[in-house]
Amino acid sequence: MNAPVSTPFTNLQHELLRVYAMNLPDEDLLAIRRMIAKYLLEKARTKATQISKDKGYNQATLEKWLNEES
Repeated sequence: MNAPVSTPFTNLQHELLRVYAMNLPDEDLLAIRRMIAKYLLEKARTKATQISKDKGYNQATLEKWLNEES
């Protein structure tokens, strides 16, 4: 196994560099980007849902915020 290398890259960047080194077709890269975006979106939604539950927010709260003037 390779020893960890100290660089300014994150663990995600290292992993993506390994993928990009494979010389995949463009359609595969696009599919990978979409999978990553979908994963991060789902993670953000889960976190937002949890925060809403913890703070007691509901649909009425969101409607009120939408109708407030800035």
